[in-house]
Amino acid sequence: MAKKADLLIVASELKLKVTEANTIAEIEAAIAEAKISTDAPVAEIVEADVKLAKSGKRSEKAIKEVVEKIAKEERKEHGDTTPQSDEAEAAVKKGPKPITRSLLERRGKAYRKVAELVDNSKTYSLTDALELATKTNPSKFDASVEIHVKLGVDPRQADQNIRATVSLPNGTGKTIKVAVFAPESEHAAATKAGADVVGDEEFLKQLDKEEINFDILVATPQYMPKLGKYARLLGPRGLMPNPKSGTVAVDVAKAVSEAKAGKVEYRVDKQAIVHLSVGKVSFGTAKLQENANAFFDSLKSQKPTTLKGMYVKSTSIATSQGPSIKVESII
Repeated sequence: MAKKADLLIVASELKLKVTEANTIAEIEAAIAEAKISTDAPVAEIVEADVKLAKSGKRSEKAIKEVVEKIAKEERKEHGDTTPQSDEAEAAVKKGPKPITRSLLERRGKAYRKVAELVDNSKTYSLTDALELATKTNPSKFDASVEIHVKLGVDPRQADQNIRATVSLPNGTGKTIKVAVFAPESEHAAATKAGADVVGDEEFLKQLDKEEINFDILVATPQYMPKLGKYARLLGPRGLMPNPKSGTVAVDVAKAVSEAKAGKVEYRVDKQAIVHLSVGKVSFGTAKLQENANAFFDSLKSQKPTTLKGMYVKSTSIATSQGPSIKVESII
């Protein structure tokens, strides 16, 4: 009804013989017959003896707005979306058309230089891929060499949620800080094995303050219930001890020694991909291959017996900030 009311106001100012009994189409036809031009001033549209108010619905500005609104709605009904006057000027695009660069062109010079060494259409053997990875590190620091394996499992299924540990023969190249939460009787053995943080009640006080200065946390089975209240703190960081990862152990000294020697945990993520760093660029191809072989042997042993179809879909290797290198199927 808003449109009809607006039309009646214009018709009234033009002294047209229309009422609320008339349809919208009839009112519009009457106004059209009066030859209203939206480009002309309202003073020319309205007869000379019509008195315009200074403000309100009968003002020149209000009547002009109503006329423009009606004309715009009529253009919409007829499918005319051509910008009018000021709108046309605003619709004109200014400046040159933006240039869309490819993802590679948006990379840094160092990345683009090493990316030229990788043939994206080629699938490399593990040895060749690792050797190439040591040459495609665009960073100034000693980057990690990472393996990414896309699996054909469904992580939502309990028996296909791959999670295990593997001891890398040459370690990861990272300095690992190990914390031990165990009875006082185990403290000496844990410290001798190389633990960086050892404690019981004092350790819990550090967690209360959210002080986390370790990479791996080892706990004894009887002390695990005490860590329950810190699950929200430790869980998201991957620090909650777990029997599958070997961080819940009766022999804490052995668990610490394995963690320091290069025992790492890997698990499939929501996208069914396993990510693992198998060393540093400085390791060289031979040491990296030894670590990679140990990882693939471990991953192969984790293949679910209920899995139907392909276990490993694709494998790639890359340094921390380097280009991806496709690898032939190992498993």
